[in-house]
Amino acid sequence: MWGAPAEPADSYYEVRPECTDVPITKFKIKPGKTLSARKWQAAFSPDGHLDIGKTLHRIQRGGIHPSIRGEVWEFLLGCYDPKSTFDEREQIRQHRRVQYARWKKECSEMFPVVGSGKFITAPVITEDGQPIQDPLVLLETNPGANANSTDMVKELTSRGPLDKKVIQWMLTLHQIGLDVKRTDRTLVFYEKQENLSKLWDILSVYAWIDTDVGYCQGMSDLCSPMIILLEDEADAFWCFERLMRRLRGNFRGTDESSVGVEAQLSNLAAVTQVIDPKLHKHLETLGGGDYLFAVRMLMVLFRREFSFCDSLYLWEMMWALEYDPDLFSLYEEPESNIEKADGSKGKTKSTRQCGKYERENMKIKGPDAPLPISVFLVASVLKDKSSVLLQEARGLDDVVMILNDITGNLDAKKACNGAMKLHKKYLKKAKQT
Repeated sequence: MWGAPAEPADSYYEVRPECTDVPITKFKIKPGKTLSARKWQAAFSPDGHLDIGKTLHRIQRGGIHPSIRGEVWEFLLGCYDPKSTFDEREQIRQHRRVQYARWKKECSEMFPVVGSGKFITAPVITEDGQPIQDPLVLLETNPGANANSTDMVKELTSRGPLDKKVIQWMLTLHQIGLDVKRTDRTLVFYEKQENLSKLWDILSVYAWIDTDVGYCQGMSDLCSPMIILLEDEADAFWCFERLMRRLRGNFRGTDESSVGVEAQLSNLAAVTQVIDPKLHKHLETLGGGDYLFAVRMLMVLFRREFSFCDSLYLWEMMWALEYDPDLFSLYEEPESNIEKADGSKGKTKSTRQCGKYERENMKIKGPDAPLPISVFLVASVLKDKSSVLLQEARGLDDVVMILNDITGNLDAKKACNGAMKLHKKYLKKAKQT
């Protein structure tokens, strides 16, 4: 209702009472601005076509109401085509749930802790595929159970030497468990063992199917919101899988010594050099020209710099700004998109159905892929802290300390607006050079 007061959103993501040092949430549900359940339902035609243009506009104005956030994210991340019908989406959903159940069963047959409601935090296998008898694992997996994880591994190895892929996967399982225990531990949601094990199951299944990336630290921070927002485990998995389509390059190294995120860091350096050459030179002088101090912001999309609620608001703002209506077909039909790229005429997409940032990128002519908005978000933070960094940073420790001060002090909407302005400025200046 217009004129109604803004409602705090923290009640939807309850924090444990003993956790008093969490950042204060700035996001508020604003009637008339935030995408409400009523406005969301009204955006669909009788057979289920979504008016994505109107929806993006509303999200960019005031975010998404927490009660519908999960289902809206499925569209923003490309799980579904806004031009599809209710029936078509239900068919896709059921097909995906079956596919996830199949993969999970495959993982459970190799290591039955998957899907058992438990998880592990100690290694169960050596690099050459031999079982490890760790008392902690026995404790974690065997309270009254018939078989423990060591027996499971012994059972596997008794059939002959384990495949390299299986060993590699099993070596990551305890690392996933350690990260799961640390992820969003301030939230009441994770006081329940079943929610921790659900997060572990999804990350374990993903590590099995994506052999190039497997599991890397930081992925639990990206997956956690999905299981909080989407009740069905398979739906949460697919939302996470779509998010990883965007971000997996950050986790994949081109060789053993390099981190995949280095490409983003060099993009960040190039942007800063154009929009704030004095700051870039100063960072280089301090030995920070590789911009490694910004790794965390790029890897987990500012999860640590914002409260849980504000980080979700930031993400949906970013995705709404970057939204490309071809996202679903890009993920579902990669072959046809390769043909389009090779020069066959594809249907021109409507700019009205694109996010504001995507519309700006459509104006750029050139072979290079556009940079993600996250690079400009980090550049915007650096720009805001430019004078402090120039005056007070005498070493990389100072840079890290100054940037740590932003935790809880950033405003998601202002950060996105700042990123958009910098993007325009960068394109303008880059043209002139």
